[in-house]
Amino acid sequence: MKSPDFASMTISELARAASVPTTTVRYYERAELLMPSSRSGAGYRLYGKAALERLQFIRAAQSVGFALDDVSALLALETNEAPLCQTEVASILEKRLAETEARLRDLKQVKAHLSAALTRCRSSNGECAVMKELSSKRKTRRTR
Repeated sequence: MKSPDFASMTISELARAASVPTTTVRYYERAELLMPSSRSGAGYRLYGKAALERLQFIRAAQSVGFALDDVSALLALETNEAPLCQTEVASILEKRLAETEARLRDLKQVKAHLSAALTRCRSSNGECAVMKELSSKRKTRRTR
């Protein structure tokens, strides 16, 4: 397999260089996070080194918990200025942290419910208390 020429990679070469499926590259294009730098004579999308770096940035940001809308905002800010980091980037981080804390609270509740259900399940003799409870909730919702 030949190594890609970083000046003009096809979509499959870019995807391979970034260790992502080509569908991911196409998805980021539809989301307007990544664009080809040019097209070949046959109309194939071509990407340069900047596209690879941008794709790697997107994946790195997602891997630490940023949503694509956050990534889009971060890409729009591309700069190394300290005041910018202390304002706009910090704002994005605060928002993501608050959402993560809310999800953690929700997950703790789910964990408590599942633990209690598992305890009931293990202690039930004959009839499954968990299935009975879930069935009665389903019937209650239908009658409302």
